[in-house]
Amino acid sequence: MKILILGAGQVGSSVATALASENNDITIVDADPVRLRDLSERLDIRTVQGYASLPSVLGHAGAEDADLLIAVTSSDEVNLVACQVADAVYRTPTKIARLREAEYLKHPELLARGRAGVDVAISPEHLVVSHIRRLIEYPGALQVLDFADGRAQLVAVRALPGGALVGHQISELRQHLPAGVDARVAAIFRRGRPIKPEGSTTIEIDDEVLFLADRRNIRTVMSELRRVDKALRRVFIAGGGNIGRNLAKALENQYSVKVLERSRDRAKQIAEGLLNSIVLAGDCADEDLLREENIDQTDIYCAVTNDDEANILSAMLAKRLGCPRVLALINRPAYAELVEGGSIDIAVSPQQVTLGALLTYIRQGTMVRVHSLRRGAAEAIEAVAVGDRRTSRVIGRGLDELALPSAATIGGVVRGDKLLIAHHDVVIEPNDHVIVFLMDKRQLPQVEALFRADATW
Repeated sequence: MKILILGAGQVGSSVATALASENNDITIVDADPVRLRDLSERLDIRTVQGYASLPSVLGHAGAEDADLLIAVTSSDEVNLVACQVADAVYRTPTKIARLREAEYLKHPELLARGRAGVDVAISPEHLVVSHIRRLIEYPGALQVLDFADGRAQLVAVRALPGGALVGHQISELRQHLPAGVDARVAAIFRRGRPIKPEGSTTIEIDDEVLFLADRRNIRTVMSELRRVDKALRRVFIAGGGNIGRNLAKALENQYSVKVLERSRDRAKQIAEGLLNSIVLAGDCADEDLLREENIDQTDIYCAVTNDDEANILSAMLAKRLGCPRVLALINRPAYAELVEGGSIDIAVSPQQVTLGALLTYIRQGTMVRVHSLRRGAAEAIEAVAVGDRRTSRVIGRGLDELALPSAATIGGVVRGDKLLIAHHDVVIEPNDHVIVFLMDKRQLPQVEALFRADATW
C-alpha cells in the first residue's frame, strides 16, 4: 500500500515506524529537515520537505498515486486543507485527518464527504480521554480495549500475590470461574517478553496477563489474577489542557473530581465549563499543595499535562505522598517503558492510543478493528469472516483446523450478541467477528490472507 503521512511529529513518526516494517511504500512530509533526516536514517521511507497543505508539495510527495493519506501535523487547519487538496486535485482515495479542536468534531456537517475531503476524522484527545476513563472504570487494569462494539473486552492486568491463579496453570482458570462465566488468556508478557499461552503455562507474579471476556464478566476474571481493588471515588487530575478538561467533564457526574492547572487564567476558564469539579490553580510539583488537598485520600492521580517530565515527577511525588494509584501521560516511548510498573502504575502513550485507531483504517481486507499492544510490538485484531466454505479459509472450520501463523492465537468469536471463548470445538460461521492476537507483526500478511475471501482458493 502507498501511504502518504503528513507531519513527522510524535504521532506521524509512530505511524511511520509501525508501518515501515509491513511492506508499505511510505512517504512522509514535514517542514522540518532535522526531523526528516532522523526518520530517514532509522526507517526505509521516502521524505519530502515542505508545507503539507500546498498542492505542489503533495504532488511531489505522490498524492496522485497514494492509496491513503494520513494528515497528522500539529495544525488542524493544515490537516483539513491538505485533505481537501488531495481530494480535489489528486483524487486520493482515503484521507484521514487528526483534529485536536473539539469545535470541528461537534459539527459533522463540516466534515461531510465532498466538503472538507476528510473520510475519517480522529481526535487524539478524545481517544486518550476514553482510554483513561476505562482504566478508571476497571481499577487495577493496565489496558482495556473494546471489540464488536463493546460486546467483548480485552483487559491487561498485572498478576499480583494473592491472586487465586498466580502460581497455577492457565488450564485451571475455568475451574475457578463461576458457572456460565468463561474467559481466555490471550497473551502473557513476562519481563517485557511475550509468551504464547498454553494450558500448561504457569502464571507468575508480575506477569502482565491479557485476557478476553464478556464485558459483564471482566471484574470476576480480574479477581482471579489479583486482589480486587475497591471502586474508585476520588480522582485528582493534574493538567487543565484539552485532555484534563475533557477528562474532568467525562468523570464529574460519577466521581469526585479535582483539577489542578498551573495557569490561573486557564483554571478560571475551565472552571466555568465544569459543573461538579473543583478547579485549583497551582503547580503539580508543589508538595505542600498536594498535602493540603489530601492527596493520600485520593483514589487515583492522573498527570496529564503536556510535559512528560512534569507528569512523571508529579505522579512519583503523589505516590510517595500516599496516593495508592497514579497514572502519567507520557509521549516518549522510552520514558513509558522505563517508569511503568515501578513507582508509576500506568503510563499512557497518546501515540499508541492514536495508532490503534489509525491501524483500523489502514489494515487491509476484513479487519474492522485493530488495537496496538505493548508500545506497538503486538496487535489485537478483530476480523470478520466473509464468504462461504468454498471461498473462505476459515468459514465452516473449527479453530484447531485454521492455518494460523505461529505467533497468532484466537481469543474468541463474537456471534451476534454473544462472545464464544475460543475452544477447539468452536466452528466459524459467516459474519462471525474473530478476535486474533498477533505477537509478531511480521506474520501479519498471513493473518490478512487467512481472512480474505477469494473466488476460489
